[in-house]
Amino acid sequence: MAEDGAQHLLLVDDEQAFREVMAERLADEGFLVAQAGTGEDALARLNDFAFDILVTDLRLPGVDGRQVLDEALSRYPDIIAIVITGFGTVREAVEVTKAGAEGFITKPFQFEELLHEVNQAVERRRLRAENAYLREQLHERYGIDGIIGTTPVMQELFELLRTVASTASTVLVTGETGTGKELAARAIHDASPRSGQRFVAINCSAIPETLLEAELFGHVRGAFTGAVANRPGRVEQANRGTLFLDEVGTMSPALQAKLLRVLQSREFERVGDSTTVKVDVRVVAATNSDLERMVRDGTFREDLYYRLNVIPVRMPALRERRADIPLLAQHFLTRLAKQATPPRGRVTLSQDAQQALMAYDWPGNVRQLENVIERTFALSPGRDQIVSADLPEELQRQQAMVQPEEFVFPDDGIAMERLVADYERNLIQRALDRTKGNKRQAADLLHVKRTTLVEKIKRLELR
Repeated sequence: MAEDGAQHLLLVDDEQAFREVMAERLADEGFLVAQAGTGEDALARLNDFAFDILVTDLRLPGVDGRQVLDEALSRYPDIIAIVITGFGTVREAVEVTKAGAEGFITKPFQFEELLHEVNQAVERRRLRAENAYLREQLHERYGIDGIIGTTPVMQELFELLRTVASTASTVLVTGETGTGKELAARAIHDASPRSGQRFVAINCSAIPETLLEAELFGHVRGAFTGAVANRPGRVEQANRGTLFLDEVGTMSPALQAKLLRVLQSREFERVGDSTTVKVDVRVVAATNSDLERMVRDGTFREDLYYRLNVIPVRMPALRERRADIPLLAQHFLTRLAKQATPPRGRVTLSQDAQQALMAYDWPGNVRQLENVIERTFALSPGRDQIVSADLPEELQRQQAMVQPEEFVFPDDGIAMERLVADYERNLIQRALDRTKGNKRQAADLLHVKRTTLVEKIKRLELR
């Protein structure tokens, strides 16, 4: 690829006039185009250079387009191949698609058809590569596929989790409901030296206060009605491993004191017993409550708060990383399709569905998004694409209500041109950040020509 991210394209066709016109138009769209008039010439060029894209006529004198296609895919499995022909049949289209071609166009056609086919193929390949890379990286880092994100805030989170995992320090994970706090705790455990031991989780708000102490610290026979045998608690079960305390802010003051002792001295007594039990356990706590406010109000122990908050980890709300929403939604769709009975083929999201998902604020965060995708998937049997009309009504209403940001006009008015330029500059910069500086992909995101985008970048003096 060129330094600016332009795609190298080999155009193969024996009609010189047609080929040169198409090559010129493709170059205007930002592609770096090489031409070949015969199959032999195409093979020679493929032998010398790894092109990103191959567009070849199927019927060529001598070595035909099918041989060129097979040879290109054999040498470069990741090359994007588009076949064009003046003698197209359904059978040929099926054959070249099975052989690995991304698209098939029958002459005569308009240039816009070819450009659309090429751009769509490039985007499909990019998404497949991005998703495969992301799954691989997530697996290597954490051993799970649950935490997904490519936005800067998520990359910072991944880096923090990776750093925290190598320590033995207590971690406090905060964030709204549904942001994946337990997934973060599991990620820390899976990447830590304790990964071979148990990860024990308990939701402190889901167990009645009268039972939570015994659930945490265990009990001996006869300690209370129904205690017919000795039973170890979650703290003891997590010995040499990781204990995850979800919704730790709901603990009673008495239990807070006992937990503080575990953190300070790594010891406790079972309910009804006076024997001290020693443990080696790492604690990861989580809450969606404001513990600092609770400390000020006197409902949460200050000393326990500081013991828990050794390393704070904040899970961002989904509305703070909207660019991750299509990737997350596609991840859930792919998983549901594989789990379906019988398994369904690839199910994707249309552009308007992605826009509707990104326009919504998701008060329930990732958990709510997952539930919406599951419901939509279940109510769209046999479909290979989800469109905005398939989504719940509240998402469709939100998409329709999206309006430019409101602001109050100052008394002396505004400089409209400067304000619009600033907004345009910010939008383009975000597109470039999203595509890691790839102008072609940024132009596709903004639905403008690459040449138009390059002119705007120069005019706005963007990096």
